[in-house]
Amino acid sequence: MKPGVGAVAVVIQNGRVLLIKRKYPPSAGKWAFPGGGIELGETALEAAARELLEETGVCGKPIRYLTNVDAIGWHADGTVEHHFLLAVVLCNYVSGVPLAADDAADARWVRIEDVHKLDTTENVDMVIKLATP
Repeated sequence: MKPGVGAVAVVIQNGRVLLIKRKYPPSAGKWAFPGGGIELGETALEAAARELLEETGVCGKPIRYLTNVDAIGWHADGTVEHHFLLAVVLCNYVSGVPLAADDAADARWVRIEDVHKLDTTENVDMVIKLATP
C-alpha cells in the first residue's frame, strides 16, 4: 500500500469554521475539514475547492497552503490501516449554505471557541490556529 494524497479546505468566516462530519471510514463520525483525494492533473488548491463544493455546497476561493498533515491510522497489531498526506488549503468563503453531500454526514459552521466540544479528527485544532491570526 502506498500513501494517498488529498487536500482539505479550511474556511473561516465571522469567527466560525466550516466543518463536516465524516460519513465513511477512515474517521467516520468525526468532525473534520471538507476534503478528499486529488484527481490526476488537478492541483491541491483546485482539489480543496472542488471537495469543499461537493461535500458542503459552499463555494470557496483557494488562497494559500497552510501546511501538510499526515493522517495515519494504525491497526491494533501495529500495522498501518491507512495513510494519507493532506495538503491543507486556506479558502475564502464565496457563497452557499452548508448542506451535507457526497462523503459528509453533516456540514455546518462551528464557532471556533466551540470546536473543542466536538469529536474531531487529529490536527483540527492545530490547523485552526495556523489559519487564524
